[in-house]
Order: sequence, then structure tokens, then C-alpha cells
Amino acid sequence: MRRQKTFVETKPTLYLVATPIGHLDDISKRALDTLKQAQVIYAEDTRTSAKLLKHYAIDTPLKSFHKFNETARLEGILNDLKHSASVCLISDAGSPLISDPGENLIKAIKSKGYHISAIPGPTALIPAVSLSEIATHPFLFYGFLPQKNTARTKVLKTLASQSFTLIFYEAPHRLHATLKNMYEVFGARKLTIARELTKMYEEIIETSLDAYDKIPILKGEIVLIIEGAQALDNLSQEDMIEHVKLLIEDGLSEMDAIKKVAKLRSLKKNVVYMAYQRYKQNNQENNQE
Repeated sequence: MRRQKTFVETKPTLYLVATPIGHLDDISKRALDTLKQAQVIYAEDTRTSAKLLKHYAIDTPLKSFHKFNETARLEGILNDLKHSASVCLISDAGSPLISDPGENLIKAIKSKGYHISAIPGPTALIPAVSLSEIATHPFLFYGFLPQKNTARTKVLKTLASQSFTLIFYEAPHRLHATLKNMYEVFGARKLTIARELTKMYEEIIETSLDAYDKIPILKGEIVLIIEGAQALDNLSQEDMIEHVKLLIEDGLSEMDAIKKVAKLRSLKKNVVYMAYQRYKQNNQENNQE
């Protein structure tokens, strides 16, 4: 067991400081005071973070910490904590460690007995889901999906049956490929695209995944909010699959059988389709064993 009493015990502390995701005014006084009082600030991109520090006249030394030098920086940060009261970690924008490097650093610092404290603030996923018309609770935040289609599709299939609202981050140049994969796996679910939140070109697009090919080319930071799967208990799902199988045996095509079952049971076609595809996939895997 490890217990940390952050404000009772005085120890060198790494502060995880959330910074604005766009609008520079979206930062707390406590975050600014912490950055000013720290002995050193580690940032994912020192060029981006330097603009924030300059805007608020913060002259604390700035060093880089990103996925390409994370391992090499560990000893340096531990050494800074050994000789300093406080060190800060910030990302390009938003809260550190949310789709950013830092997990190994946190483990190393805890192993040495130092404190870690989070200064809360902006993160893109919360305003994005708040602005969406899709259910805000419960939700599952995944972050960035794999870049390659095969790996991305594999992950999406593991999420297909989740009834939670799904939240992803995505890069503009992969947006259309990702939406296409999502449609192929999830079907025509509701979709909200939130981009450039808090910035001049902030935009919210409410649509559905079956319109993925109509989405214009978008730039900037993108958050995707996807409607969760309609919940079905195991008994009704098994019964539904048997219904589809019987209609196919009666001569209907697979898709026509799925459409008919969806209509008769007042379900979304995609719910029936995904359940039947999972049934076929499981059958195929069992036959191969």
C-alpha cells in the first residue's frame, strides 16, 4: 500500500499541470502560480509551451519531454526532484498523460517516494461530449485508435457491443479512413465531430456514421463522439439471432432477414446486424479450433 498526503507531508513534487487546449485564457490562477514557482517545467513541445509561458510572463526554465526522449529524461527529472521542491509536466494542450507520454515517469517517481499532484483544467473530451446531443453518461474514452486499418478495425470490433457513448481523438489526415472503418463496424450510429474547441474555428458537426463520405476535409484537433450500442440482454440477443437464422432458412437473404427482424422487434438495423455478425464470427472461430 502506498499513501500520499499531498498537502500534509512536505516532499519534492511533480505537478501535472493542465494547460489551455486553444484559448489562452482557459487556465487557472493555481496553474499559473504553480508554473511560476516551479524550478523547471517539462513540456511535450517546448515551442508550443513557450508561447503560453511568454503570454503570462513566466520565466521558469523549460525542457522537452516527449515520447522520443521519455526514457532518456527519466534520470534527469528524478535528479531535478532530488534537488528541487517542485517540477512541472505539461503537454502541448490539455491534461498531461491523456493520450500523451508520462506513465513510465509517474511509476519511476512513485518508486522513489516523491509526491505527484495534478492541477486540473482543460481537456478536449469533456467539452466535446458536453456539446454533443449524444448521451453524456456513461461514456468510454479511448483516445487515439491505431493508425493502420487492420489494427484499427480490430479495436473497433472489441468496442462494437459497448452501450457506452464512445469518445476518440483523431488526426485530420486519418479522419475519413477512421470514419469509414467505424461505419463498417458500428453501422449508422449517431456521430458528433468536435474540432478546434475553444479556438477561432471551433466547429461542431452532428451527423451519423453512414454519412462518413459526405464529411468535408477538416483541419485541426478533432474529437469524435459515437453513440453506444443499443443494450440487449443475452436471452433476447440469442432469440434475435435464432429469428434471423430461421428467416434465412425460409429463403430470405441475410440482409433482408436482418432488416425484417429489426422491424418486427423495433430495433435499429445495426443492432441486429452487429449481433448476427458476432455470432457468425464466433461460430467460425469455434469451427477452426
